[in-house]
Amino acid sequence: MLLVIIVVFAIISFAVSNRLKGKFRRYSQTALRSNLSGREIAEAMLRDHGIHDVKVTATPGQLTDHYNPATKTVNLSEEVYHGRHAAAAAVAAHECGHAVQHATAYSMLEMRSAMVPIQNASARIINFIFIAMFFGAFFFSSVVPMNLALPVIIGCYAIFTLFAFITLPVEFDASKRALQWVTDRGIVTSQEHEMAKDALKWAALTYVVAAVGSLVTLLYWIMVFLGNRD
Repeated sequence: MLLVIIVVFAIISFAVSNRLKGKFRRYSQTALRSNLSGREIAEAMLRDHGIHDVKVTATPGQLTDHYNPATKTVNLSEEVYHGRHAAAAAVAAHECGHAVQHATAYSMLEMRSAMVPIQNASARIINFIFIAMFFGAFFFSSVVPMNLALPVIIGCYAIFTLFAFITLPVEFDASKRALQWVTDRGIVTSQEHEMAKDALKWAALTYVVAAVGSLVTLLYWIMVFLGNRD
C-alpha cells in the first residue's frame, strides 16, 4: 500500500513539474514589453519595499530559485536572473515576495522557519528507522519494537505534514505579493500578467501535491498503527 502511495504521488509530482517546465518554456518565448531582466525586477521590488540588505544572485540549475533568510539572498536560476520575459518576472518577484515576508515578519514564514530544525531532525530520525527496518528487520525489532517505531514514524510524518501545509500560505502569499507589485509597478502588461499568474499557479501546485502526499502517507501509518494494535 505504501509503495502504491509513493508511486502515485511520484507520478503526479512528475506530471505537475513537467507541466510547470512547459509553461516556463512557453512564457519565456515572449519578451517583456518593459524589457527588464529578472535581476532588475528583483532589485526594483526590493528597493520599492525598502529592503536594502538583501542581495540578488545567480544560481546554477533550472527552477532552483529560492530566498535564503539566513544569508538574506534572493537566489535566481541563471535563466530567470538574465531572462526578460513573463516567466522570469513572475519567479523573480515571487522570490522577492519571500524577502518582503521576512522583512515584515510574516507570521507563517516565521513559523515555517522555526520548524526547519525540527523538520531536519525528524528526517534524520525517520531515515535511520527506515534503513534499520530495511537492512536489519529482525535485529531492529529486538532493539526498537514495532509498537514503539510506529508512533515515532507517525510523529515524524505529522511534522512533515504540518511543515508542508504551513508552506502553502507562505507560497500563496509570496505569489500574491509578486503579482500585485509587478502589476502596480507596470512591469507587466495585462497579457503578461496572466502568463505570470499561470506560471506561479503551476509552481504552487507542486507544493500542494507535496502537502497532500505527506498527509496521505501520514494517514497510512496511522492506519498501520491502529491495525497493529488489534
